[in-house]
Amino acid sequence: MIGTGMMGCEHIRNLKAISGCEIVAISDPHQPSREAAASLLPNVRQFSDYRQMLAEVELDVVVISTPNHTHLDVLCDVFKIGVHVLVEKPLCLTVEQCEIAIAQEAATHRDRRVVWVGLEYRYMAPTARLLQEIELGTCGEVKMVSIREHRFPFLQKVNNWNRFNKNTGGTLVEKCCHFFDVMELIAKSKVVRVYASGRQDVNHLEEIYNLEHSDILDNAYVIIDYENGVRGMLDLSMFAEGSINEQEICVVGSQAKVEALITQSIVRIGRRDGWSQGVQELIVKQPEDVVPGFHSGASYLEHLAMQRAIREGTKSEVTLQDGLRAVAVGQAAHLSIAEKRPVDISELFR
Repeated sequence: MIGTGMMGCEHIRNLKAISGCEIVAISDPHQPSREAAASLLPNVRQFSDYRQMLAEVELDVVVISTPNHTHLDVLCDVFKIGVHVLVEKPLCLTVEQCEIAIAQEAATHRDRRVVWVGLEYRYMAPTARLLQEIELGTCGEVKMVSIREHRFPFLQKVNNWNRFNKNTGGTLVEKCCHFFDVMELIAKSKVVRVYASGRQDVNHLEEIYNLEHSDILDNAYVIIDYENGVRGMLDLSMFAEGSINEQEICVVGSQAKVEALITQSIVRIGRRDGWSQGVQELIVKQPEDVVPGFHSGASYLEHLAMQRAIREGTKSEVTLQDGLRAVAVGQAAHLSIAEKRPVDISELFR
């Protein structure tokens, strides 16, 4: 484990529950974080410098859950030793950084190495069921995808690194890459254009660190055009604690509408020919043996899927390219907000 803060400990709890998996070493320069992780792992080897850990410990897999702005450097060092890798979202801060990481993986690639990006929202039970309904053709031809996240503000992190765009990539990269990943799975097409409007209106306005004001936005609308004509929309508010469902996904196609209500773990299917009287409501839950964790069991299922890929020699389900495309939409959205214009995704890949 490289990085043993909140998500690092979440990964530890999930991995401990997987048969045949042993966590042999942890690394974090922040001693309290390291000690919190060590309390979950008696006799684990501890390091303040991950480079020393990579040099001294024989490893099969490395999980990276460090602050976003460190991902590129850590990834490049880990790739060199040839191990399997899971890197937390976002892959990196920008498209350019993601492309550097992808090139480094290619330059150091080893057969059957699994490299996985931690976009675990696709493994949440309601989201997974919605994706299954899309595959079954329940909606007919998908036309519109909307995702609403109305939630609480960013949590407090070590040195409050997540209060700044320069450390996170911005809210629409840091937080919303999850949703852009899910949208692409639903749309089954590549992004062409992004329009966005957002601001920092309520949260962290008076917070100053090392004479710098927090600049992380707390609300936004993002509209996405896809090559195949599907349109997506994200509605984000991070000062909306008074919500029953933190996330809601709605997909409308030529034949039906399918909704996933994440907190309540409900999926609704409304077919056009049934009008409102024909809406079917399903309670969907993870299997009983799933470790619930912070993401309703999604992180555990993500690790199970990665372990299968490693042990069976199959490919990653969530690739570096997936991570790149999710970051690209967030970066384009921030550029759209800054310059008050639509942004063609091709502008980021010059």
